Parts: sequence; structure tokens; C-alpha cells
Amino acid sequence: MPRSVFSALRQDPLNFVAEMRWAAAIKWYEMGRLSQAKAAEVAGISRSEFLTALARYGVSPFQYDADEIVAEVMGD
Repeated sequence: MPRSVFSALRQDPLNFVAEMRWAAAIKWYEMGRLSQAKAAEVAGISRSEFLTALARYGVSPFQYDADEIVAEVMGD
């Protein structure tokens, strides 16, 4: 990465890499590509810390859409 990226984000390279891991893990989880446990592993944090991160980024900890929830409740 160009050095200018770090200064633009006001982060040193180590913090930048850590945040990139979090962002990737959260997005891949949101897309349904990773489980909570695997996403936490990618992010380098515990599952409980990952759940807290999801809340901070406004991502639901549930990987079901409304139709799936209704189908589950209705027994379909």
C-alpha cells in the first residue's frame, strides 16, 4: 500500500492491517461466506469480540433473511 493511505486514514501500518482484517471478516460474514467462528478467526479476535464488532458496524449477527425466518416459524 502507498504510504499516503496510512496517513490519510491516520493509522500506522499495523493498525491498518488489523482494521482491514476486521473489515474483510465482517463483510464476508455479512455476505454469508463465513461463519461467525471463521470470521472471528480471520479478524484475529474471539467470537464474542466479533459479535461486538458486528454491532459496532451495524451488521446483524443473524444470517437469515426475513423469508427464511418466516419459513422456519411456519414449519416450511
